[in-house]
Amino acid sequence: MKFERITVNPAQMGGVPCIRGLRIPVATVVGMLADGMSTAEILDAYPDLEPDDVQEALIFAAEAVRERALPLTVS
Repeated sequence: MKFERITVNPAQMGGVPCIRGLRIPVATVVGMLADGMSTAEILDAYPDLEPDDVQEALIFAAEAVRERALPLTVS
């Protein structure tokens, strides 16, 4: 899968995946969604973002989780 809005630059933010070269980490956007914020609220908080940035951040996070084993406790 190719991501056009997610960038990784070792010289910026320690190589953390960010949105379109901005200093806005994907994890920040996904965390805001997880906290219950709407896309509109995220766009208000980060005016440089576009709706497609938020959607691609969520898709990127889903792909990242799909690619690794997470340490989950079985109950």
